[in-house]
Amino acid sequence: MLDLDTTRDRANYSLEDMDRNSLFHPLTPIALHQQNGPKIMAAAQGVRLRDHAGREMLDCSGGLWCVNIGYGRPEIAAAASKAILDLNYWHLFGSSSNEMTIRLADRVLNLLHDHAGARHLKRVFFGTSGSDANDTNYKLVRYYANLRGVPEKRKIISRKGGYHGLTAAAATLTGIEAYHTAWSLPSTDVIHAECPHQYRFGLPGESEAAYCDRLIADIEQIIAREGPETIGAFIAEPIMGTGGVLIPPAGYFERVQKLLDQHDILLIADEVITGFGRTGEWFGSGLFGLKPDLLTLAKGLTSAYFPVSASVVSERIWKVLEAASPEHGPVMHGFTYSGHPVGAAIAMANLDIMESEGMVANSAEVGAYLLENLKARIGDHPYVGDVRGRGLMIGVEFMADRETRKPFAASQNAHRLVANQAVEHGLMVRALPFLEVVAFSPPLCITKSDCDEAVDRFAQALDATTPALRQLART
Repeated sequence: MLDLDTTRDRANYSLEDMDRNSLFHPLTPIALHQQNGPKIMAAAQGVRLRDHAGREMLDCSGGLWCVNIGYGRPEIAAAASKAILDLNYWHLFGSSSNEMTIRLADRVLNLLHDHAGARHLKRVFFGTSGSDANDTNYKLVRYYANLRGVPEKRKIISRKGGYHGLTAAAATLTGIEAYHTAWSLPSTDVIHAECPHQYRFGLPGESEAAYCDRLIADIEQIIAREGPETIGAFIAEPIMGTGGVLIPPAGYFERVQKLLDQHDILLIADEVITGFGRTGEWFGSGLFGLKPDLLTLAKGLTSAYFPVSASVVSERIWKVLEAASPEHGPVMHGFTYSGHPVGAAIAMANLDIMESEGMVANSAEVGAYLLENLKARIGDHPYVGDVRGRGLMIGVEFMADRETRKPFAASQNAHRLVANQAVEHGLMVRALPFLEVVAFSPPLCITKSDCDEAVDRFAQALDATTPALRQLART
């Protein structure tokens, strides 16, 4: 590290040095970062990135599952400019409001009503990230229980492999151990049920129906053990994203929904990733016929052009909050940037683009094309166990032995070797933290030609990594 007390060192202070000496990076090994330095992005357009060194890459990560309409859209810049000049900030506290946020809330509800059959969803609370939206939902479960006079009904069932954010409550809901180690998480108010991923966790010879039976029995046992009077909610991503693009077995959510209804347990649908077209449908709740009491949105709401999230509240919960208002007064929860007018304007422009350019339909069509091409090109590779997905949400899971489904040791980071090599071949994909899975989640504007290029580059990266994978598989 440079000694910045000397004039000579300051003169040689590069952007990489400035990063190492100034920034605290999320989800980054500090020692390796200090040794190897940052990967600095400089520009992007459509589905293409350019780094600080001038290297161009095809982005099949969509940033972090979030750049749905692609990079560099001038319509978004125009909407942001107008919004800043019209009303660069106002808040929602104490009945204050602004036109763009009002219109966005109405539009989000209409999209959910029309495309997810969710006419029971009635109000939208805005935040700035999926994590804070899930914190809001975590608190609303408790608030709802307290207002109903059942304060003990506050525990939440989450699932192993689920990802719900990294603020304190959201990280507790997250069911991935790496996010808990050294943080004294999770709390005792969150219980993690089994991960619904048959390929990895099914028993030898176990049918999909039998596996689903076992998953439902696990949730039933948790409810019986903890007592239904203590369970306030169950939270689930329709398709697990960060966990590994994990698609539940047939009938799973129908049976979960019935079980929750039986025990007066709320359903929280975390649609931070699956919302706004990622799965080839507008919402994962519509894809699986879910009837959530609370629904979490972020990422695709603005395609990451501005930090906006939403907690959508059902009529069932809203009626209790409204009836209790004369006695309890204001709902003592909110953020400075809840319902930011610039963010709302950007979200409206983003949704205009998604609708006018048919991006949800493109996600379904081109996603299916990408999935089939990946299966055809690398599906029989000796260290590729499974290739799966819906829409433009695709996972490639690696195995040390595909015949016996023996996984690589987590410490070997086999999938990270492939993802890192992909960057060397001009392709940005993401190695995930729960299982040995590389995810494809490109912008929804990607073309079939782009997909052909992505598959070629990924196959080349996999070929280049195969000797290292072979060595790891032997150890």
